[in-house]
Amino acid sequence: MSISVTLSGCQMGKSQTSFITSSSYQQTKEATNEKIKIGFSMDTLNEDRWKRDRELFKQAAEALGAEVEIVEANGDDAMQILQAETLIEEGVDLLVVVPHNAEAMATIVKKAHSAGIKVLSYDRLIKNADVDLYISFDNEMVGKLQAEMITKLVPKGKYVYIGGADTDNNAHQVKRGVFTVLEPYIEKGDITIVYDQWTKNWDPTDAYINIEEALHANDQEIDAVIAGNDATAQSVIKALTMRGLAGEIPVAGQDADLPAIQNIEKGIQAMTVYKPIPSLALKVAEIAIKMVKGEHIVVDQKVNNGKIEVPTILLEPIAVTKENILDTVIKDKFYSKREVYGTSE
Repeated sequence: MSISVTLSGCQMGKSQTSFITSSSYQQTKEATNEKIKIGFSMDTLNEDRWKRDRELFKQAAEALGAEVEIVEANGDDAMQILQAETLIEEGVDLLVVVPHNAEAMATIVKKAHSAGIKVLSYDRLIKNADVDLYISFDNEMVGKLQAEMITKLVPKGKYVYIGGADTDNNAHQVKRGVFTVLEPYIEKGDITIVYDQWTKNWDPTDAYINIEEALHANDQEIDAVIAGNDATAQSVIKALTMRGLAGEIPVAGQDADLPAIQNIEKGIQAMTVYKPIPSLALKVAEIAIKMVKGEHIVVDQKVNNGKIEVPTILLEPIAVTKENILDTVIKDKFYSKREVYGTSE
């Protein structure tokens, strides 16, 4: 696993440490068989992967004996803060947060701690707050995998970058990984970035506007597109399809959404990055229970969120191309052969 850094350049440490998390967990809960209650504050369910996260985390936590209350803010900062405050007032034992806005949710960390509740940042890092633990995939590696694949296909040419939401720290980490790979090509003059724009709120409609602008500004003469995720990649492919260019211009995404996997099989998307969500959901559920009980947790990295070095656990992402669909998402039963190929298993 590579050592990641935040976009601002603050490094993560690699030395292994362990810590005991103090918590609101009471021995009387065990004595009375009262279940641990975990609040799960989610940004959105608009994309396939987040629906999977919700169900898998709930199943994993319940299998470990906890109750889970899930709220979803539909990309609304004020709503997510209000929902999280309600979970705190209800007395959850731990708050798990997928922040829409990395900065805005800092206020929730402070309020949770005031109530004696620990906060676990799920997949996306909450910035400038005393977050207790961060568990995600190596997002810088996600960007590196995207760029490494596309530069193999197009080592020279005009590149378009359609990033994720500027408010999402993950989007910055992915972009850093992409440009770590692209920079040597750019310096040699082999690759030129002809368009580089964020996608507001990860909105595919905004991504479509971006790719239309990129195509118009360059008289449709572009050679490759790296997109922030598969939803934005689908907008790119839509615009390319309308011009008869789908499959001619390589497009990279991430999340391994089913439409992306199907498009890879069809040859109109070059690759995606698969983040085994079951592994993430199970790891977070297991760690969440330990945090509530105040048990030892071992971490081997820390990431600076602008305020503290947050104890961090990162899982490995996997590049998916047409050649390894069977050995990745289908082998893991993330999708069936019928879903991908339209054939029986």
